[in-house]
Amino acid sequence: MPPLIRYLSQSSLQDLQLTAQDIVASIEHLIFGRSQQQVWNAPKAVITPPDGRYMMATLAAANDPPFLAVKALVLNPDNPQHGLSSINALVTLLDSRSGLPLAVLDGNWVTAVRTAGLSAVAAKRFARPDASVAAFIGCGVQAHSHLQALAELFPLKQIHAFARGAASRDAFCRRAEKMGLSAIASKTAQEAIQNADLIVTSVTLSPQLVAFLNARWLKPGAFVTMTDLAAPWLAESMSAFDRIIVDDLEQEASMPKPLVDPALVCGDLTGLVTGKVAARCTDDERTAFVFRGLALGDLAVAGLAYQRACECSRGTLTG
Repeated sequence: MPPLIRYLSQSSLQDLQLTAQDIVASIEHLIFGRSQQQVWNAPKAVITPPDGRYMMATLAAANDPPFLAVKALVLNPDNPQHGLSSINALVTLLDSRSGLPLAVLDGNWVTAVRTAGLSAVAAKRFARPDASVAAFIGCGVQAHSHLQALAELFPLKQIHAFARGAASRDAFCRRAEKMGLSAIASKTAQEAIQNADLIVTSVTLSPQLVAFLNARWLKPGAFVTMTDLAAPWLAESMSAFDRIIVDDLEQEASMPKPLVDPALVCGDLTGLVTGKVAARCTDDERTAFVFRGLALGDLAVAGLAYQRACECSRGTLTG
């Protein structure tokens, strides 16, 4: 008999209370599995219609745990005008041996959590361990998920926030204050990032976006994670970084346009985790993680959530 399919909504996934350490460990496990040819990660497929929408699908599979995850996502900058999130997605989880469906998960939650998880994996190795000041350019879903993850892993004391919308910025600052952090609503992007140890940029992509962030504003020792394809960063300033990694060199090679000048890239996340790429070398080194999104991350989060949901009987079962 085929297994019942478990549907995990955003609320049921939040109830699982997965920690940043849980997510990081799951991602690292799959990265090591990939280096041993027990995990497979396909380059993402992307469609970009001329009206500004961004459509994407990811695929990853593993032998341990024996899962296959597929995610379909649509980013539409017009969605907020209709009371919808800019990004909406769905993840399906299958048994990687039999192909039988196991679960359907809210893709918005998976995307937010796995993106912060990938950043956290890089930050563990590329950021200063004593980082206490974080800056956020863009104060939407990704900023919130990154704040939660980074606050668990680093001794954060203060955050600086800059966003085009004052409402989202102020709501983000209130969230940080509830976590016991000092929160500063910055008037300019430069003001936000120039004294930060950790910087997260999650600017919404659109055809109208003009680069406005300068890497030369960063202080020595800063680490930046760019969840927005580095689109808001001035390309000519990226040489200010001492080292840059991307999420996946194989995926990057298949893309029509590189995230950053390939000559500036020293490796990818798998290389960093497995030790082929050196972790932070000096206190003053400026480092960056630039990424499109890694299907392996979706698999790590969806698989872990499914296992925890089964253990504590969360979600809705359907035949």
